[in-house]
Amino acid sequence: MEKEELINELTIIVSPYAQDAEALAHIQEDTDFIRDLKINSANLVDVVLDVEEKFGIEIDNDSMARMLTVKAAIRIIEEKLAAGAGK
Repeated sequence: MEKEELINELTIIVSPYAQDAEALAHIQEDTDFIRDLKINSANLVDVVLDVEEKFGIEIDNDSMARMLTVKAAIRIIEEKLAAGAGK
């Protein structure tokens, strides 16, 4: 899956939780879920669960702790998809 596709999918996933519509409209790799989109930590867990469901992956606690920006989320999704393809 291309990076732009992943960003589009992440935008759809985070949109119900984002408190800053302007930042959401301009989402990019360096967008921070908490600082820029104003997603609270409880909703960040919901984002992770939605990502797991959308992509059919499992995100461990260490990966979840690193998943604070769009770039980090893309990297984790790509890693998990690649690992799943090797099974």
